[in-house]
Amino acid sequence: MSDTGSPLSEDRPTVDQPLTVDAPFDPAGDQPDAIEQLVSGYERGYDEQTLLGVTGSGKTNTVSWVLEQLDKPTLIIAHNKTLAAQLYEEFRELCPDNAVEYFVSYYNYYQPEAYVEQTDTFIDKELSINDEIDRLRHSATRSLLTRDDVIVVASVSAIYGLGDPTNYGGMALELSVGDQVGRDELLAELVDRNYERNDVDFMQGTFRVRGDTVEVFPMYGRYAVRFEFWGDEIDRILKIDPLEGEVKSDDPAAMIHPAEHYSYADDQLDNAIDEIEQLKDERVSYFERQGDLVAAQRIEERTTFDLEMLRETGYCSGIENYSVHFSDRQSGNAPYTLLDYFPDDFLTVIDESHQTIPQTKGQYAGDKSRKDSLVGNGFRLPTAYDNRPLTFEEFREKTDKTLYVSATPGDFEREHSSQIVEQIVRPTHLVDPEIEVTSASGQVEDLMDRIDSRIDQDERTLVTTLTKRMAEDLTEYLEEAGVEVAYMHDETDTLERHEIIRDLRLGNIDVLVGINLLREGLDIPEVSLVAILDADQEGFLRSETTLVQTMGRAARNINGEVVLYADEMTDSMQSAIDETSRRRQIQREYNEEHGFEPKTIDKPVSDMNLPGSQTDATSVGGEDVTTEQEALELIERLEDQMDQAAANLEFELAADIRDRVSELRREYDADGGDTGIVPETEEFWSRVRTVILPPAASVGSKLAADLNVLAVGSRGSDSVGSHTPVYRRLVA
Repeated sequence: MSDTGSPLSEDRPTVDQPLTVDAPFDPAGDQPDAIEQLVSGYERGYDEQTLLGVTGSGKTNTVSWVLEQLDKPTLIIAHNKTLAAQLYEEFRELCPDNAVEYFVSYYNYYQPEAYVEQTDTFIDKELSINDEIDRLRHSATRSLLTRDDVIVVASVSAIYGLGDPTNYGGMALELSVGDQVGRDELLAELVDRNYERNDVDFMQGTFRVRGDTVEVFPMYGRYAVRFEFWGDEIDRILKIDPLEGEVKSDDPAAMIHPAEHYSYADDQLDNAIDEIEQLKDERVSYFERQGDLVAAQRIEERTTFDLEMLRETGYCSGIENYSVHFSDRQSGNAPYTLLDYFPDDFLTVIDESHQTIPQTKGQYAGDKSRKDSLVGNGFRLPTAYDNRPLTFEEFREKTDKTLYVSATPGDFEREHSSQIVEQIVRPTHLVDPEIEVTSASGQVEDLMDRIDSRIDQDERTLVTTLTKRMAEDLTEYLEEAGVEVAYMHDETDTLERHEIIRDLRLGNIDVLVGINLLREGLDIPEVSLVAILDADQEGFLRSETTLVQTMGRAARNINGEVVLYADEMTDSMQSAIDETSRRRQIQREYNEEHGFEPKTIDKPVSDMNLPGSQTDATSVGGEDVTTEQEALELIERLEDQMDQAAANLEFELAADIRDRVSELRREYDADGGDTGIVPETEEFWSRVRTVILPPAASVGSKLAADLNVLAVGSRGSDSVGSHTPVYRRLVA
C-alpha cells in the first residue's frame, strides 16, 4: 500500500483547508462569465441552476472553479461507473490538496436475489465485492465526517441505503497518547467495530497483536496505525506502511472508524433482534392463516438463520435488509444514504443531467418490483422494503443547492432551474459544425462521394444508422467499395472498441459506422464529417437531444460538417439545427470580435481517456487456445488482468474480461477442479446429530434445532439447502 499512485487518500482527518484548484491553465472562452454567473446565482439564494456547456467547452474545469469559490462539500453524481471514474481522476488532478473521494457500488458484478412466481424459480444473490472500492467508500464517508474540503464523485449508488451516519460517527474510536486503555480492552473495542484479528494476512479491516503492540489497518486508510502500550497506558501512536514496515509519522492521537457502515452498539443489536424476532413470528402466522405453509417455512428458516448469526457474530449476510430495526427511523421513512453523511450546507452537481436524472427517477420503482415478489413469497420480511434507494422526491429533499450540467438539458432542468448559464464558446475557439440537409433518396451514393473527399484530406467520418441490419449492410457495401470501415455496435466489448477508435485515429480506418455513437471516447479530432442517415425518422435515436449530441462529434475539427439525410423536416431536426446554428453564430462572432483563429485540436493518439486505456490487455483479445491446459493458463492471466482493470477503475474492461473467462470455462469445462458440493449422506447427518448437535446446543438451542432442520432440508426442503455450507463452517 505504499504505492503513491493509490487512489486512496492519505489518512489525514485533521487536515482541512479551502477547496483549491491547481489547473495548468486559466479560464478562457465563456468559462469566466459562466463561473461568475453561477457563483453569484448561489450567493443570491438560487437553489437550482443549469450549466449548458457545449461539447469540448471545459465544463469539468468550470465546475471546479465554481467549487473553489463556493468552498463547500460537494457531491458529483454521474450516470455510470466509467464516467464517474473519469471525473474522479480529473478532479483529483485539479484539486490535489483536497479530499477527492470516489463512491460507487462496490460490486464487480451483482445479481440481486429475486423470485419468479410464474416458474417458481428463486434466483439467489450472486456477487463479487471489489475490496478496493469498498475501501474508497469508507474513505469517502470518513472524510465527510472529519473534514470540510471534500468532493465526492459518485454514481447513483449515492441514493441507496447505507448505515446510519450517527452510529458510524458515534462508534469512532478516539485514542491519544497517555490514555488509560488496556490492550485487551482495545482489542474488544476493535471487535465491536467489526475489525477482525489476523496476524498473518494483514489487510484493511483487520488488526494484529504482537506482545504489547497492537496494529490496526483501518478500512479507509493507506497506512496502518500502531499502538504501543506501557502497561495499561498508550505510550506511542505511529502511522506505518504495512508493506515496507516504514514509520510514516509519530502522531499524538488517532481516530478509528468502524470497518462496516452497518456497525451497531450492543444495546441496539439486542433491540433489533427482539424486533426482528417479533416480526418473524407475525409473518409466520400471517402465511399460516393464508394457507401458504411453504412461505411460512421459508421466512421462519431464513430469518432464524440470520438471527443466530446476529446473536453470535453481530453481523449477517444481507444485514442491510434489517437496517430499519437498527436505526431510529420508522418503517416507510427515507433510508440513510451517502447524502446523510454530508453536512446541511453542501452542493450537488449532476453531470450529464439529461441522462442521470431519468436514471435516478427509475431506481425506486425497479427495486420495489423485485421486493414485492420476495416479501410476498416468504423470502424476506416486509422491512426489506426499507432497504431501498431514495425516491426522486426524497433525493431532492435531501439535496440543498444543485447544479445540473449538460450539453442538452432536459425539460426537468429547464423547468426547475432559477437560471440556465450557457457556455458556448470553447477555450480552443472551435465552432460547431456546419449542417446540411439532403435527400434520403440516393443517400448511400452521396455519402460515398463525401467519404472519398474526407479520405483525400486525411480526415475521418462517423455514420449513424437506425438499425443493426442497415449498419451491417452499409459496412459491407463500403468494404466492397474499397473503404477501410469498421462497425461498432452494442456487443462491441471494451477491448475491440479501444482498438477500433485507435485505428480510426491512426488512419487505419477511415469510416466508423454505428447506431448510437454517443458513448465516452468518441470526441475524436480527426473526425470532420458526421453523417446521420434517415434523420427524419422520429424517435429516441433521432430526437433533438440525440441529434445535437451526435452533431457535436464533429466539433473537434476545424472542417467539421454534419449532413442529415431526410426527405422531410421533423420538429426534432428543426430544433437541433436551430440550436446548433445559434451556437455556431455565437462562437463565430466571439472569435471575430477577439481576433481568434480556430484550430483543430492537437491530441496525441496515445492520449486517450478510454475505458481500458490504462490496463495492459494485450492478451485478452483473440488469443487462440486448443487444449484445456492452455485454457486454464489463459484464464489465470485473464483473471490477473481483470483484477488490474478493476483496480484502475476500468469496470467495463473488467466485465469484458470476466465474460471472456466465463466463455473459456464453458467451452473447455475448465472449472479449475471445482466439482461443487457433493450431497451429504445419511451417515453424515447422523454424525451431525450425534457429534455436532450437543456442543451446538450449549451455544443455543435454536441453532441446534436449525441444524436438525438443515439435515432434513438438504434432502427435501426448497429453501434451506443453500445455507448448509454456512452452517457447516459455523460449527466446524
